[in-house]
Amino acid sequence: MVQSISVGLLGLGTVGSGVVKIIENHQDRLMHQVGCPVKIKKIVVKDVNKDRDVKIDASVLTTNVDDVINDPDIDVIIEVMGGVDETRSHILDALRNKKNIVTANKDLMALYGSELLTVAAQNGCDIFYEASVAGGIPILRSLVDGLASDRITKMMGIVNGTTNFILTKMNKFGSPYDEVLAEAQQLGYAEADPTADVEGLDAARKMAILATLGFSMNIDLEDVSVKGITDITEEDLQYSKQLGYTMKLVGLANRSGDRVEVSVQPTLLPESHPLSSVNDEYNAVYVYGEAVGETMFYGPGAGSLPTATAVVSDLVGVMKNMRLGINGNSFITPQYDKQLKAASEILSKYFLRIHVKDQVGAFAKITGLFTARDVSFEKILQLPLKESDLAEIVLVTHHASLQDYEQILQQLRDLDVIYEVKSSYRIEGESV
Repeated sequence: MVQSISVGLLGLGTVGSGVVKIIENHQDRLMHQVGCPVKIKKIVVKDVNKDRDVKIDASVLTTNVDDVINDPDIDVIIEVMGGVDETRSHILDALRNKKNIVTANKDLMALYGSELLTVAAQNGCDIFYEASVAGGIPILRSLVDGLASDRITKMMGIVNGTTNFILTKMNKFGSPYDEVLAEAQQLGYAEADPTADVEGLDAARKMAILATLGFSMNIDLEDVSVKGITDITEEDLQYSKQLGYTMKLVGLANRSGDRVEVSVQPTLLPESHPLSSVNDEYNAVYVYGEAVGETMFYGPGAGSLPTATAVVSDLVGVMKNMRLGINGNSFITPQYDKQLKAASEILSKYFLRIHVKDQVGAFAKITGLFTARDVSFEKILQLPLKESDLAEIVLVTHHASLQDYEQILQQLRDLDVIYEVKSSYRIEGESV
């Protein structure tokens, strides 16, 4: 039986500091969970002399990653340094040195998760990554363990706190995008370069991980259709509210039979939908199972201690496996071959806002394009534009295939009575 467990950390930033605090302050809880003490032996940092908000003995700090990877006494390595290619190399070396891994690195797992999990299994090691998606929400563990007997058909969620904070402020207070982004950066919710968040890339990486686990199918990042929030206007949000919807950046993974679609895009949700009330930096994932029905997981999607809680929970899982001698046995090869839906198989309602020449017969020409593809309207708003010979038309369609809808959009842009297609958004949360 293992008498004690030694841990090495790669990184001591926001999440790493939270991990150190939890391990130090919750020793009694960890002892109760796994029956032996947990010791942080080495932490890799860029600067050992930097002031930090966590007290740590200077002898524990090192700038040399080999001091952790090659230390025979270290059982588990917690990776919270970020990055992809260099970090991947370090983790592969660590796995080949028989080190169990806990990581919060969504970018790494979205791009190289299959490879790392395979190498871990080959070397009898665990690699756990609960904190890579939705911070402190135990969504991955719920998919792998809690819903293991069910067949997941759909996962829909808000998995990026930065964009949810921005959209909440824009929705509630009518604040312009640039102003709210600046506030998010000042509060630390958004990076100096917010591209990964606001263009949907961060959420896409998380949805690739969720879809891979939920559908037991290797979903790659390039399989995720992605659109960010940078083009959303105050007018879009006002019309959305008027029609009974709330705008969110939604990650969607949907399975019909053996075929799936995975996307991240600004989406209109009915105001009554549970995800519509998820505000500020909070995350939530709505999961549909054939047996369990509908469940929702909600909580803080980021932050030092929420994310660190998920990291240390994974550490507990690794330690329990160590005590039982079963490390490396948790990886299960995906059950299904990847089959992505064609555009003709993706069905949804759509919100469309267009500026039209205010002349007789204009609306008839527009409706003719939709009628030709058997797409009907659920809601219509038509308003004159002040000091202009244009009219603004807002349409909500009934369900249409993505293929038909994209072809209609192209034909609209070519139509002589159309001045401009202003915006278009998917609508979710209502039954087909």
